Amino acid sequence: MRGNDPTPVFKAGALSRSAKPARYDIRPMTVTDLPLMRRWLEQPHVREWWGEPETELGYIRDMIEGRDTTRPFIFSVNGEPAGYIQHWFIGHHQNETWIADHPWLAELPSEAIGVDLTIGEADLLSRGVGSGVLRLFTERLVAEGYRTIIIDPDPENGRAVRAYEKAGYRAIPRLAGRTGDTLLMQYEVNETETQQ
Repeated sequence: MRGNDPTPVFKAGALSRSAKPARYDIRPMTVTDLPLMRRWLEQPHVREWWGEPETELGYIRDMIEGRDTTRPFIFSVNGEPAGYIQHWFIGHHQNETWIADHPWLAELPSEAIGVDLTIGEADLLSRGVGSGVLRLFTERLVAEGYRTIIIDPDPENGRAVRAYEKAGYRAIPRLAGRTGDTLLMQYEVNETETQQ
């Protein structure tokens, strides 16, 4: 925890290609991070999978300022900001408006939580960062008591799908072919994690 902020900063290590341990830190996003987020959203490797930067920044500003219950975070690799990760509450999106566009939301328990992430720095792609930071973030969510944790990549984003699989997420067979342009994946919580 930092100062009077009750939100903990999470840290973990993993191996990078150079075999040097990588340190991942995850901290809540603030309005001072919006220029950095804008730069990331304008990068070609992010634009391919995310919406228009101005629209996305508006959503994120709403999150930071409490008008949206989604929780945004910045993650760092070895002390340098590297990307964005968030979690959102499935139950808050199980309404007519959301279900009309995403009918699979009705198939999930209301206490489930969703995760999204992007690596902002292109030179960190395909280096194990996505799976490493997602694993750390997911472990935190499990420690907080969440048992149904999902992520919903575009199935065409093979790099993301592979990273999520490495972090312990698996496609949900009962929803295969029923989620439109989304591959719905769920984290496999094991008994060891729930007993800690």
